Amino acid sequence: MQVEMDLDKLTLRVAEIMINELKLEDVTPETFNPDIDLVDEVGIDSMDLATVALVLRDEYAVRIDEDDYPKLTTIRLISEYLHRKLALRGAA
Repeated sequence: MQVEMDLDKLTLRVAEIMINELKLEDVTPETFNPDIDLVDEVGIDSMDLATVALVLRDEYAVRIDEDDYPKLTTIRLISEYLHRKLALRGAA
């Protein structure tokens, strides 16, 4: 796993995971608006987010704190959060 993963690639991968885990239809990682509010506009709930967080944790070996869940409301915010965590781990 490359620590300096490109943020755009990470955003696409997070979108792909979100689509697969939540079984979203009529959307692809490339067409998924990274700034759409996942709770208000897509309708995911805290259990959905917890499921996605577990998949991301397993894929990137990064812990996503439950206290941070309320802040992770878009694909872009999730990607930036992961990117920061990966960068911090790479700097350690």
